[in-house]
Amino acid sequence: MVNMPRLVIAAPASGSGKTTVATGLMAAFAARGLAVSPHKVGPDYIDPGYHSLATGRPGRNLDAYMCGTDLIAPLFAHGSAGCDLAVVEGVMGLYDGASGQGELASTAQVAKLLRAPVVLVVDASSQSRSVAALVHGFASWDPEVRIGGVILNKVASDRHEALLRDALDESGLPVLGVLRRAPQVATPSRHLGLVPVAERQGDAVDAVRAMGERVLAGCDLDALMALARSAPALADEAWEPAYAVVERPRPVVAVAGGAAFTFAYAEHAELLTAAGAEVVVFDPLRDEKLPTGTAGLVIGGGFPEMYAPELSANEPLRRAVTELATGGAPVAAECAGLLYLARELDGKPMCGVLDAEARMSERLTLGYRQAVAVSDSPLAAAGTRMRGHEFHRTVLEPGAGTTPAWGMHQPERRVEGYVQRGVHASYLHTHWAATPSVAHRFVEHCRAR
Repeated sequence: MVNMPRLVIAAPASGSGKTTVATGLMAAFAARGLAVSPHKVGPDYIDPGYHSLATGRPGRNLDAYMCGTDLIAPLFAHGSAGCDLAVVEGVMGLYDGASGQGELASTAQVAKLLRAPVVLVVDASSQSRSVAALVHGFASWDPEVRIGGVILNKVASDRHEALLRDALDESGLPVLGVLRRAPQVATPSRHLGLVPVAERQGDAVDAVRAMGERVLAGCDLDALMALARSAPALADEAWEPAYAVVERPRPVVAVAGGAAFTFAYAEHAELLTAAGAEVVVFDPLRDEKLPTGTAGLVIGGGFPEMYAPELSANEPLRRAVTELATGGAPVAAECAGLLYLARELDGKPMCGVLDAEARMSERLTLGYRQAVAVSDSPLAAAGTRMRGHEFHRTVLEPGAGTTPAWGMHQPERRVEGYVQRGVHASYLHTHWAATPSVAHRFVEHCRAR
């Protein structure tokens, strides 16, 4: 049984202030000395970085599309073990999920799977009495979703607050917090959303501290904690990476990190470790060598387009990556990793492992995908089915090699990515907890080196 106090922070729509409130709550409760477990609904990599900064624990994703509904509670139990409170930040609007698939992967679905009370963050900047109708509609739409209270965001004045509270008195839902407009805690954004923590350093620390102070001043933490404690116990066993893979001798798997490669799910490294790998993080912006004894390489997502000159200038590491990949070592590259392995990125030389060129584009490619492995690789056997998501403003030409990585089945049919020698490179982000065999297969190929 998992008896963890928990809250899901949701909103009627994107831009309402979920990240500010969720991160602020994490920081405020952590400042009280509580061990806070941070979670994010959906595939987003960036918000969990702020969550981690607020709590000192890995930010973890709960994605019902990529991992399946059966894994949501076990992954939650795994991430929250040993904590006093879990805070789950939602995605988009409360009832928005995977396109055309009903509630799948929505905040509402995850809240139901976790049997967690929901706190609705409402942008009240352009309404007064209408807020009651809005809240009533969200609270009554799905009787299985328990909205336990409201936090009003972007409130203009005492008069505005009084009007909002009067309107909500008849809703039966308590106002658990009121936050005034505070542009000083806004976090900078760019083409894929917030700027990652790793790129902001001290500024990110200041922003998270300001969020925590704002929430502490405007929210009733005692009432929120009481609501979190009202969540019933979950009859689910915690997910364990060691149960998902078989442990044997330990090859070194180098995992790209640093400011250019910030997109990673914590469970990937845990699965590689459980499969018997020694996981060593390196920074392609700073390190001129791969970790000693590297037998395999994982290069996840991030923002290489923001650091193309610096990545290109690190010629010793580019040569080392090229030698490793062309020598047949297992290499798993997703999105940013795909670009790093290309010949060029925005005219700057990259590793040249793939005969392709990448450039920035005006078009955002974003969405969940259903994929099947087209070719055998160290990551996946041909025919392996996985779910993932794409999230980029770059274009790779050609988009697929003579031996593609994936055949996509949603939203359109196409092939994508590259499989050559030991390399599996693609734009597709995947969550290995859903298919732990890929971590086991990857480490087995590293052992065979």
